[in-house]
Amino acid sequence: MSLSVQRPDTAAISNLRTYIKQSWHTLTRSHDHIVAAAVDEKIPHRDGLPWTIYVSAKEDISAVEETLKKTVPAEKLKKVRLQELPAEVDQIDEHGLLYLPGAYVVPGGRFNEMYGWDSYFIQLGLLQDSEYDLAKSMVDQTLYEVEHYGTVLNANRTYFLNRSQPPFLSQMVLAWFNHAQDTDWLRSTIPQLESYYYYWNVPPHLNANTGLSHYYAIGDGPAPEVIFSERDEGGRTHFDRIKDYYRTQPVIDYDLSLYYDSHGDRLTDLFYKGDRSMRESGLDPTNRFGPFSVDIIHYAPVCLNVLLYMMEQDLAYIHERLDYPDLAQRWQNKAEQRSKLINEYLWDETSGLYLDYNFRSERRRYYEYATTFYPLWAGIATIEQAQRVVDNLSKFEAPGGIRTSNYISGNQWDAPFGWAPLQLIAVKGLLRYGYRVEAKRIAQKFVDLTVKDFERCGYLLEKYDLERCSGLVSDEIQFGYSSNEIGFGWTNGVVVELLAILESLNHRALA
Repeated sequence: MSLSVQRPDTAAISNLRTYIKQSWHTLTRSHDHIVAAAVDEKIPHRDGLPWTIYVSAKEDISAVEETLKKTVPAEKLKKVRLQELPAEVDQIDEHGLLYLPGAYVVPGGRFNEMYGWDSYFIQLGLLQDSEYDLAKSMVDQTLYEVEHYGTVLNANRTYFLNRSQPPFLSQMVLAWFNHAQDTDWLRSTIPQLESYYYYWNVPPHLNANTGLSHYYAIGDGPAPEVIFSERDEGGRTHFDRIKDYYRTQPVIDYDLSLYYDSHGDRLTDLFYKGDRSMRESGLDPTNRFGPFSVDIIHYAPVCLNVLLYMMEQDLAYIHERLDYPDLAQRWQNKAEQRSKLINEYLWDETSGLYLDYNFRSERRRYYEYATTFYPLWAGIATIEQAQRVVDNLSKFEAPGGIRTSNYISGNQWDAPFGWAPLQLIAVKGLLRYGYRVEAKRIAQKFVDLTVKDFERCGYLLEKYDLERCSGLVSDEIQFGYSSNEIGFGWTNGVVVELLAILESLNHRALA
């Protein structure tokens, strides 16, 4: 049943803004909070033993220890142990926190570490709230990950070393640069930006036949945090529930034998590769790429390739600002080529949507998903294509904002759920093409929902049911984890950003 949300009053919005402002510091982790940061409820740990913190081999571990001694009481420091990160992931015998030298904001709840794409939306909120030191530190810690751990990590735990998340790093860099206008600092970011760009643009992330990139996590086997922490009331893991599904439900979206051995009743090695890659996409889980998205390894997705186009554009802009015109043109050429490929492979003229392309079957998958707004946000769509996407807006719009998809699958990244980042991307995409009425309506719906649900529970949450306009979602989620985590970093950031957009639109209407 669809519901409408009563418009909150000024006092309710003010209370929410106060909560968000205070939450930034509640969710901050730094040297002062190193013991709290090390605690991780997603993996097993024996009571009484110290939590392990791994330090990059490029760091002086003795110097790190001395730094911690200056800020952390000795009794607390006994609850953690520092260890140099081994050269190879398979040499890690006990999972732990990956050391970061500066302060960062975590999402909240059981997500007690710095996440890849969450950090961008958190940073936007920090900038809106004039938390400038934290906003700069967020991007500095992310750049540090590239330099010391090889990529922007899914999050700074050892079990995330083999996968990244959607690439927002260049957007984070420019968000800070636009505030600080520090060209020396901007120049210093180029090695990490280019390194991270090529993470996505060489095999295994590059599909040579299309010239587009795809998600493909490096690690093998079941994700450790899923085995331990994503269990239902009967003790079944997420993977147990998937096997039950494969035993009883027909699968026509992909060749099931690639992922499930029915004779041995076991998930294959390729399944776990697909599952880890689905987690690298940040959309975990959804049926966007077939049941549980394990077939994601065979798709060029809209979201990733639009983000890489934006990264190419950003690098062109950075080189232009630094007076490197030849390099700027080189990056601009890359962006123009990717834009052509996105429109060749991912634009679907029949439906008027941007769809993911299966390079194994050589066809697009018709699955209505909110990532269709990414090309509008990036400016890739033509005026006509943007109009076609807007013509489809009613397929995604719910009483609480933009639904993630139109398919109820039991996964949290499908209907009826909505997530803050996709609201902001859709709103900014609509604004870019002049659809102010539609953008304002979507922004207002999501803000109204979050304010009213905050009055109910006293928190902002990770996700919402956009049909019922509620944060009470656990009973609807069948796969993955069913909890709705409190905090919540990127919801905080998006709400603050949407409030700023609404204020700007209202001022423009009055002018």
